[in-house]
Amino acid sequence: MGRGKFKSKPTGRRQFSTPEDMLAGTSNRPRTFRQKEAEHEEEPEEVSGDESGEESEEETSKKKGTQGVIEIENPNLVKPKSLKARDVDVGKTTELSRREREEIEKQRAHERYMRLQEQGKTEQAKKDLERLALIRQQREDAAKKREEEKAG
Repeated sequence: MGRGKFKSKPTGRRQFSTPEDMLAGTSNRPRTFRQKEAEHEEEPEEVSGDESGEESEEETSKKKGTQGVIEIENPNLVKPKSLKARDVDVGKTTELSRREREEIEKQRAHERYMRLQEQGKTEQAKKDLERLALIRQQREDAAKKREEEKAG
């Protein structure tokens, strides 16, 4: 059924659990959250005494923003890859994108064409040279006629 011009916001449909529901265990939150929470509680008990000192140092280190408050397992999170200056391979060539490759190929083809044009090896250059030769011939004939008229 259509709801018309004034639609209610989706926040109006949210169901928040009350503290009584949470204590009674009848909360509407997903079951998977409880399972993950239970796993996090069991992990420190399984660790032996030698390793617990190392982990407590890691846990006490400050985390930025909400990372310290909420444990997030985001599969889309890209971890930054830091390279040290000594590990960078200078000889390695970076791969160009398709557009960059096409642009470079286009420039090279244009340069090659212009070189052939200067040497007179392309069809267009041959046609231009023929036209120039014809024009020179016509000018020479016209100059000879003028010379004859002046002499005559």
